[in-house]
Amino acid sequence: MAVIRPYRDSDAEAIAALTLAAIRQTALRAYSPVQVAAWSARFSVARVLEWAANGHVILVAGGDADQPIAYTVLEDGGHLDMLYCHPDHTGRGLGLALLAKAEAAAHQQGVTRLFTEASELARPVFARAGYAVLHRWDFPIAFEGGEVAIHNYAMEKHLG
Repeated sequence: MAVIRPYRDSDAEAIAALTLAAIRQTALRAYSPVQVAAWSARFSVARVLEWAANGHVILVAGGDADQPIAYTVLEDGGHLDMLYCHPDHTGRGLGLALLAKAEAAAHQQGVTRLFTEASELARPVFARAGYAVLHRWDFPIAFEGGEVAIHNYAMEKHLG
């Protein structure tokens, strides 16, 4: 089982790589190739570095040699911005474990509600962790001079 730990600056490239692998491979189970291409074009190492610079809580599941294999990002106010797992490590409970740790961190911050925008594939993980679907969100992503329609789900969990 992976160990969940706080983010380190040395994790940025590995987190970006696992995110792109998850989008480009796993997301194809629920999204079209053009949706996946548009989605992955929006992600970079710079985004990871920005989370860290903004002081967000980044929780990492470390695998062999403590390399990141999954992660989540908790922003101020209870927004879970990310929950990604490398395709080679899906189905092992890492998402639920990360969500439990994020919930504990949110409790420490005095947050009473967690909320997210979950992909088609992340939605069942969030549901198993006690999140309720509020609505489906359909929106465009700018891509190659046009727009690509995609969707996710607004979800929330009230903390007791």
